Amino acid sequence: MVIESWKPEDTFLLGKKLGEQAAASSVYCLNGDLGVGKTVFTQGFASGLGIKEAVNSPTFTIVQQYDDGRLPFYHFDVYRIGDVSEMEEIGYEDCFYGDGVSLIEWSELIEEILPETIISITIEKDLEKGFDYRKITVEGM
Repeated sequence: MVIESWKPEDTFLLGKKLGEQAAASSVYCLNGDLGVGKTVFTQGFASGLGIKEAVNSPTFTIVQQYDDGRLPFYHFDVYRIGDVSEMEEIGYEDCFYGDGVSLIEWSELIEEILPETIISITIEKDLEKGFDYRKITVEGM
C-alpha cells in the first residue's frame, strides 16, 4: 500500500490509524532518511494506541517504553547501535514477542534479529512534489 502525505498532519493520521489497528506482538519497522517524518508518524501511532504521554525519538536510550495505552508500546531507535548484541542487553525479545507493540526506527540495522513477520513502513521525500510531501509505503499488512 502506498500513501501520499501532503502535510505532517497526514503522516500523523496514518500513524494513528495503524496504531488503532495494532495487535499484541506486532513489530513495525519504520525506515527513512533523517527528517522525513518518522517522529511525526510515531507520535500518531502512539496516539492510535491511546498513549497520552509525549513521544519523542529515543535516540540515545535505544528504546522507550510507554504503558498508558491499550497495549504496551516499545519505541526503538537503533540508529546509534554499535552491535546487534546491544539489543540482547536491553531484552528486545520480551518486546518483540510479548504483549506489546514494537516500532523500530532504522530497523535495517538489525535485520538479522527481526521476527519473520513484520510490518514495514518506508517514508520518502520527493521535493519535486513539495517540501512537505511524503510517499509512505506500508508492506506486510
